Amino acid sequence: MTSKLNFLINMSLGRKIKTKWFMISNIILAVIIVGVINIDTIITFFGGDFDKKQEIYVIDNTQKSYDLFEQQLRIAEQTFYPDKEEETYDLKLYDKNLEEAKKLIEEDTSRWVIVFDDDEENAIAATLVSEGYIGTFEYQLISSAINNTKIALAINETDLPVDEVAKLYSPIEIDRVYLDEDKLSEEEGIETIVSTVFPVLIFPFFMLVISLVQMIGAEVNDEKSTRGMEIIISNVSPQTHFASKIIAGNMFVLIQGGLLLLFGGIGLLIRKLIGEKSILDGFGKEVTSYLNTILDTGLGEQLIYIIPLTIILMILTFISYSLLAGILASMTTNTEDFQQLQTPLMIILLFGYYLSMFASYMEGSVFIKIVSFFPLISAILSPSLLVLGQIGLIEIIASIIICIVFNWLLIKYGLKIYKVGILNYSSKDLWKKMFKALKN
Repeated sequence: MTSKLNFLINMSLGRKIKTKWFMISNIILAVIIVGVINIDTIITFFGGDFDKKQEIYVIDNTQKSYDLFEQQLRIAEQTFYPDKEEETYDLKLYDKNLEEAKKLIEEDTSRWVIVFDDDEENAIAATLVSEGYIGTFEYQLISSAINNTKIALAINETDLPVDEVAKLYSPIEIDRVYLDEDKLSEEEGIETIVSTVFPVLIFPFFMLVISLVQMIGAEVNDEKSTRGMEIIISNVSPQTHFASKIIAGNMFVLIQGGLLLLFGGIGLLIRKLIGEKSILDGFGKEVTSYLNTILDTGLGEQLIYIIPLTIILMILTFISYSLLAGILASMTTNTEDFQQLQTPLMIILLFGYYLSMFASYMEGSVFIKIVSFFPLISAILSPSLLVLGQIGLIEIIASIIICIVFNWLLIKYGLKIYKVGILNYSSKDLWKKMFKALKN
């Protein structure tokens, strides 16, 4: 029996791995992943420049706005880009009229022109000229600098002492006071990690589950449509055939997951070998900031058991989806029918993914705590809630136990359906046959 099982596993894996489709798709994935990691270098190679500063030409018809605007622009830069050391904007005073300035934009469409004019009611009037649309974030920055320039001009025209004017420009340091001792400031960092880092890390798991379900479904339906199933079942038991599909499917997603990690490593290695300064240089600072937050909040100690428990949950969830995929595929007679049956599984998986993203906004919700025990999404949701402190170690262990029991039930009762379904080539009274198989 063991030799037959191994043969079926190798045959199933060979159908997926030893194919042109697998090679081509992974070559495309490798190119995409390496390309995304080095996207700035690629764009620079084709003429892009991430280090190029945004050129802004200022026509100061008021003869008093340029210096104040430059000062306010630098302050706005520090506010909007607190971690950026270099200046983002290259400011230049332009002594010609607007028509001549428009010619500068025609020469280089990335340039902007700002015109300051006198205005009796509002102190100054400003006009911003560009080739096309300016991003909302950058427009807010420029708008903030222009408005602060207006305020600065109004203040300068008063008789306020210099030290009083300086107080108006100095930033306010806000002291945080928490009436609830459990709501420490570090929790804000944890919520940020859960709402940003976790979804990114869970996304590959999400995609691998989809790949696993589709692989098993397509293979079972292919064997049924070609009548190869009759030959296989005449030589091995349905239990052995079912086990081979589950084992081969999970081995395939593990291999595919390993290849994705390999492609990411190659991309990072190429980036290191190139050694060029790029737009992603600030990413290291963000990672360091997250790591410091983890250490400051004591989350680092929790990761010692959070990571292993999460891995166990993910493996059990892979098994759950593969079991369901095999059972549902055995009930269908073609790939189109299976696609319809797998839709609820994809909706459940997507539901769990979005819940994990918004878990930090649902604190105290009994609903999300109950849903975290659901086997098909516990691997996605439970770790997020555990990090947030909304559930404890006992709850996540309970999720693991529930998932184990769920898989046992799928094996025990799903195998009965599988035995009937794999040799059924008619969709007539199919559900009646399935319920009869469960009853027997």
